[in-house]
Amino acid sequence: MNSAAYDFDLIVIGSGPGGEGAAMQAAKAGARVAVAETHSLIGGGCTHWGTIPSKSLRYAITQTTKTLNNTMFREMGISINPTMKQLRQGKLAVIAKQVGMRQSFYDRNHVPVLKGQAVFADPHTIQIEDQQHTAKHFVIATGSRPYRPDNVDFDHPCIFDSDTILALDDKPQSLTVYGAGVIGVEYASMFRNLGCKVNLVNTRCKLLEFLDDEIIDALSYHLRDQGVIIRHNEEFESIEGLPGGDAALMTLKSGKRLKTDAVLWANGRQGNSDTLGLDRVGIEPNPRGQIVVDENFRTSCTNIYAVGDVIGYPSLASAAYTQGRAAAMSILEQKQASLRIDDIPTGIYTSPEISSVGKTERELTAACIPYEVGQSNFKSLARAQIIGATVGMLKLLFHRDTLELLGVHCFGANASEIVHIGQAIMNQPPPHNTIDYFVETTFNYPTMAEAYRVAALNGFNRLF
Repeated sequence: MNSAAYDFDLIVIGSGPGGEGAAMQAAKAGARVAVAETHSLIGGGCTHWGTIPSKSLRYAITQTTKTLNNTMFREMGISINPTMKQLRQGKLAVIAKQVGMRQSFYDRNHVPVLKGQAVFADPHTIQIEDQQHTAKHFVIATGSRPYRPDNVDFDHPCIFDSDTILALDDKPQSLTVYGAGVIGVEYASMFRNLGCKVNLVNTRCKLLEFLDDEIIDALSYHLRDQGVIIRHNEEFESIEGLPGGDAALMTLKSGKRLKTDAVLWANGRQGNSDTLGLDRVGIEPNPRGQIVVDENFRTSCTNIYAVGDVIGYPSLASAAYTQGRAAAMSILEQKQASLRIDDIPTGIYTSPEISSVGKTERELTAACIPYEVGQSNFKSLARAQIIGATVGMLKLLFHRDTLELLGVHCFGANASEIVHIGQAIMNQPPPHNTIDYFVETTFNYPTMAEAYRVAALNGFNRLF
């Protein structure tokens, strides 16, 4: 591994979650590691124009909405109407803290950051600016960007993608979101909470089809209840910015025409692979720029690996970090048994949140697995009543004979935190992976976690 023939044992291209996971795993094992980063600051898209900025904006909007809806504040005559610029202020401090913390990881582990665009010269050499750097192995962790079709004018001031919408200065009165995947529904929820009239155009027959059907129904109901107009099974014919730069018109193939202050294109992502010179190392990305890898994240060029959004699904920061670690372990010829690379929960930051892990009812039914359901409605929990978050539910799917926990599905406040309790039990060895744990364990009261005890007891009552 520590061959003196190369400048480094491993060069990681990209410093987002996938790149960081790979670099830290290899560096702590004693490998000579460097990271190449095109951006002036480390952290990748996750830190600078994706997860951190969008979730910071969501938090600001959520807190603003709570204040606006608080009876006590209204009675006191307190009214707030912050601008988009003010709502974005919080993200700058968070980004700065994230960059400082992550830079310290590289400094402490003696991992140099090579600034500039990396381009492959051959399977063991990259060119950055006017310098060449060699390595025995590479990990590509360059992430993705919003897919932009050629027939949409993103230079128009009223047409945005999920990156540029974060720089919006003025709150639109109306917004059309094209694409009802995770990003689309998150932004539709955010802008509706700001009081915008929102059209959500979905190219499929239902929202987020990978989720449990009951969660899909709950999400659809609450988006509509909040005032979002959802249009299923629609495709755009054209999107045009209107003269004057104050509106955009979307024409659908069905003949419908939607004129709004802004249009957000949220239909797909493009892997950041087109500037790497992959043709020189025999790697051919698919039409969306995504790189094909094997179970160890190795590409068709055997000393080059790829992780994170550049390989496609599931396109989650959490998954990218674990994939990066797994790739480094494969390079180091270490066992990956300690990494659960297939045990990845979903976290969808709509209002309220959605999170799930394990099987859905649809999957269990198709596999003819005899399961039962245990449910807890948040409106019955004391903690939910206290904090005013009574919309939501926790749903446990378990084997009706062995009581093994098979799936956890949560819709409501703090869902992305609550789900990890169930995830931990699912991954215990038998017989400790059953819903018995929730019945036999004392939970703090009042808490949202108490939903597990209520749901487990509800499930037991269905057995005979």
